[in-house]
Amino acid sequence: MNQLYIQFIGEVCKLDSTIKRQQHPPKKEKTRSVTYRLPVKLVEEIETEAMNKNISHNVMARQILEKYIRWDRFADKIGIIPVPKKILDTLGVDMTAKEINEIINIIKPVIKDTVLFIKGKYDLKRCIETLEDYMRASGMKSDHRIEGELHHFIIQHELGSNWSIFTEQLLQEIFKEFLPDSKMKCQTTESTVIASIALGGDFSEHEY
Repeated sequence: MNQLYIQFIGEVCKLDSTIKRQQHPPKKEKTRSVTYRLPVKLVEEIETEAMNKNISHNVMARQILEKYIRWDRFADKIGIIPVPKKILDTLGVDMTAKEINEIINIIKPVIKDTVLFIKGKYDLKRCIETLEDYMRASGMKSDHRIEGELHHFIIQHELGSNWSIFTEQLLQEIFKEFLPDSKMKCQTTESTVIASIALGGDFSEHEY
């Protein structure tokens, strides 16, 4: 390992020991029992997958439905298609600074349209929540941690250093749009980005 990477890992460990994760407690919602008639093969697949994840098949079915409600049902309508990770990884290798800026200029209005379409309003909280929904649906690892007034957004994309630069610049643009007087600090490796910005101790992207 090079010295920069070792230093970065040290900073991540420091975050783990000094700050708390943003809590996302499940909302207390009314529940209703529903019976569906499904093919035996489909039920068996759900039960097998649930067993592999060490959860009940009821929880597994709920996760599938929640993912559909939060993201999948909108994906076709807003023109999002799955792209193999290997393709993005390959494209990122030779991506220039100019090309990164061009992609960001293209994707910013797309993000705004997507947030408006899914959440019904465009603001910082809804924007962050939509990006989190996208990363969760795409299989990316992300975390939100709080240290007093500071909020740390940790994104693990594993797509190479150019995509780390892209992620950092995109987040800079998003926060600058809503908080022009605030300064975001960033730490990056080839696979991970940590963006830190003061949003206040009571900030939660899920409360709006």
